[in-house]
Amino acid sequence: MRIPTRKKPEVLSPAGNLRGLKTAVDYGADAVYCGGKAFGMRSAPKNLSLEDFEEGSRYAHERGARVYVTCNVLPRNNEIEALREYVGQLKDTGVDALIVSDIGVMLMARQVAPNLELHVSTQAGVTNYQAANAFYELGARRVVLAREMDLQAVRDIRANIPDDLDIECFVHGAMCMAFSGRCLFSNYLTGRDGNHGECAQPCRWKYSIVEEKRPGQYFPIEQTKDGAYLFNSQDMNMLGHLDDLIDSGATSLKIEGRAKSAYYIAAMTNAYKTAVNEYMIQRGFESADGTVLRPFHDQVIRPGDPDFGDPNAEDAVMRNADAAFSGVSDEGYEQLGAAAPVKSDPTAEPDNLSYRARSTRRKSNTAAETIETDWQHAAVRPAPHVELPEWLLEETDKVAHRDYSTGFYYPEHKVTQNTDRSAYFRSWMVVGEVLSWNADEGGRVTLMSRNKIEPGQEVEFLLPGERPLAFTVPESGLRDADGLPVAAINNPAHVFSMPCPHPVPINAAIRSRTKKPTLKAE
Repeated sequence: MRIPTRKKPEVLSPAGNLRGLKTAVDYGADAVYCGGKAFGMRSAPKNLSLEDFEEGSRYAHERGARVYVTCNVLPRNNEIEALREYVGQLKDTGVDALIVSDIGVMLMARQVAPNLELHVSTQAGVTNYQAANAFYELGARRVVLAREMDLQAVRDIRANIPDDLDIECFVHGAMCMAFSGRCLFSNYLTGRDGNHGECAQPCRWKYSIVEEKRPGQYFPIEQTKDGAYLFNSQDMNMLGHLDDLIDSGATSLKIEGRAKSAYYIAAMTNAYKTAVNEYMIQRGFESADGTVLRPFHDQVIRPGDPDFGDPNAEDAVMRNADAAFSGVSDEGYEQLGAAAPVKSDPTAEPDNLSYRARSTRRKSNTAAETIETDWQHAAVRPAPHVELPEWLLEETDKVAHRDYSTGFYYPEHKVTQNTDRSAYFRSWMVVGEVLSWNADEGGRVTLMSRNKIEPGQEVEFLLPGERPLAFTVPESGLRDADGLPVAAINNPAHVFSMPCPHPVPINAAIRSRTKKPTLKAE
């Protein structure tokens, strides 16, 4: 049975355990993807038991969210029967979908768990509409596109597949140097199988050359004092460009990070959910209070539409790309790891020459060469760029991250690698978590400490669906768990309380700037 297309773009958040799942839901996730104790592509997190899936599904469904389970390893012969049994157990836990990459697992899941949706993992490497349609015929409800796709490819796929086949695209988090995540590098160097969730991430390591007769003498591959990083990809950050991706037909916006902390999940889920809400309001689909004004639709011009193939419509693609980056300075592009673009002239009349040029395709997302083709590309209808508030755009810098890029979505702004470090930038840290708040004594928050909190310190409470609450720690009134006054909160993992007149929700993270931005190895 087909489920109707969603009413609005889905924010899909990661979770490595039950707490992460609940955190994602609390901070606005429409759906959460997570792995079980076996057959998922992340073995480092604790992952969820069958009992966790039951509890997590109930928690999510009560709040209007869904749960997807990763079964996207590339299984070996001796794992098939165990996988069949596992899928049979999952179907009774209340989860909503299985994420699979192996076609045999997909067909087996249809037999064993026919009521579960099937989502085709990015591991399957879907790069064209023919593959997407083939999976649809086999029963897939969704395809997670290969991370190598640019926006034009997303549009072309959307225009040539059924409207009830979802397109899921990554929008944030770590990227992989391998094709759609399929890599043998870890197998070769460590014996840990990256296609079974055990990747040692050797692409992040720093390499130097050692000459056989000079043991212990290291020569950098590039002439720098720090050696060289060969495959160390940047992180993705599409928060400021979600309108382009949604307009291009993406149904679900996927945040990477099942091995990340609950704070990371909360902060990024909240940021992307808020951005989607801004999109819906500014595009006129919803009012500020969430009332539906008109049905949501993407901006893709499909075959059969009256303006399909119209050069003026094709020119709108260039105008939209210009608009998406119009508010970004050259310094901003440098922060994204990209060069400032050469913008098209939106006032110029499209002539046959310019139209033919836009009807060519790159051999790859990074190659400069193009190949002539008679293929008619899907365009998007013109729409104003969605403006996000500055505080929201700053949220991505308040979690640990590598240098950011926009991935492969914009071929003219090529993703690169970090060539000088594999550590994360960390300019903010979690200093506590809210246990309770009550109105006594003018308001008091009880918290579990994580780092030092002292009088006069500027902190922020991360609030679901709202701008973070900035707060200055009061000069007095700090107490320990026994109610005794303390000069400062110095003991991690201990209960304290402090005056706070503003109501704050349970489990809200309390964060503060680090005294000096640091690099955090992970």
